[in-house]
Amino acid sequence: MKITSLLAGLALAFTAGAASAAETIRIAIGTQDTTINCATGGLLVRELKLLEKYLPRDGRYKDVQYDIQWRNFTSGAPLTNEMVADKLDFGAMADFPGSLNGAAHLKAGKKSIFLSVLSGSTIGSGNGIVVPSGSAVQSVAELKGKQISVPFASTAHGLLLRALNAQGWDVERDVTIVTQAPEVAGSALQANKIDAHANFVPFADLFPYRGFARKIYDGAQSNAATFHGALVNADYAKKYPEIVVAYLRASIEADRLIAAEPEKYSELIAKVTGIEAEVNYLFHGPLGLQTRDLSWKPEYRQALATSIDTLRLLKRHDSDLTADTFIDDQYVRAAFKAAGLDYDAQLKNYDKLALKAKDALTGKAIEDPKRVAQVWVQGEPLVRHYASPENAFADVKKIEAAGKKVRVVFAHDRNLGIKLLANQAWFATDAKGQINAFLLKDAATAWAQANKGKVLDFAAVRGQAATLASAQ
Repeated sequence: MKITSLLAGLALAFTAGAASAAETIRIAIGTQDTTINCATGGLLVRELKLLEKYLPRDGRYKDVQYDIQWRNFTSGAPLTNEMVADKLDFGAMADFPGSLNGAAHLKAGKKSIFLSVLSGSTIGSGNGIVVPSGSAVQSVAELKGKQISVPFASTAHGLLLRALNAQGWDVERDVTIVTQAPEVAGSALQANKIDAHANFVPFADLFPYRGFARKIYDGAQSNAATFHGALVNADYAKKYPEIVVAYLRASIEADRLIAAEPEKYSELIAKVTGIEAEVNYLFHGPLGLQTRDLSWKPEYRQALATSIDTLRLLKRHDSDLTADTFIDDQYVRAAFKAAGLDYDAQLKNYDKLALKAKDALTGKAIEDPKRVAQVWVQGEPLVRHYASPENAFADVKKIEAAGKKVRVVFAHDRNLGIKLLANQAWFATDAKGQINAFLLKDAATAWAQANKGKVLDFAAVRGQAATLASAQ
């Protein structure tokens, strides 16, 4: 009995010793859940446990224990503070706060790496400027002398400065710019305490969707690229390159899943963040407002360089950070290779998530993305697609006559090529009676004049679309 007890004790001691000797590796990731274009580097990876799927389990990692920690932030600045303090290993943020992340690390005698893009727009869509819903202002040109709020040092701040400079204004004298976080700006817009507000994904579309703001400027008008991406502590990446590649593989998987089932995962994002699925789909669905893309296209490299220079001019940093020293694409290239994907081919691919569908009203294949419209019906898991706004609105009339409720109608700006919330858009007919959608009233007016048509708002186009559809 004594020998048996001794052996059992030795076995227990050996097991405890082996366990204590096994390495525990922390993987601490900072996310921005409400910045929904970070979803494939944060929220979806976390909720679907995709990182666990790709973490290395052999070789030097055979007996490793992983301590995966997730922390959510509402903006990039506090996330950066935690990274610099070595409390986080990874982070996701946009180009402007990402530049401050790189500069802050250098100031602390450290280094961070911009690993990859997660989602963005090479023409700048996604960021925008809104006004209170009851405002008479229809364009940036009408904001002279007004008070405009924006989260300072954000990608939206850069957008606002470009938009005002394009007017030839002195931003120190011709407007008053104040700093305001999204949650504060929402209340200010509702109370008419500010004349306009510039913000990043998704707030320039979320506020209009919720009915208390109207978008008067989209980043696509600037034709200046913007993106959100993933960063990592450089020392961490050097020590654990396989884990960095695993994280990026998880992002690639998250991208594949939401591309295949955008409605399903738009609902998941809504459940976690409270940001309505309709707004998530606006960005992540086919022909979305931005494109999910992990590759470092030249436009995104330039966007990062511009943000670094702009923030230096704003005296937000004085480091010698450059886009070339900040970006390191070896990890994302390795992730693509491990996933059986061609990174160089993706670099050349500028296509949005394609829409391969038939018109829900006519059954004919949809061929022209410039006139696509979409309707999401309450209780239906999938969005309906249409070749034209007139077909969509004709079907909306039937849907509502059947006692069903429409969650949202999407249209596409004829000139900018961006997806719009139809109830926020302007429409113009042409001589043939076809309807085209536009973000701005001036653009709709110009189209109507050039094509012998007329301008319609959302209410008017709903009333006429059924007749126009039957005449096609």
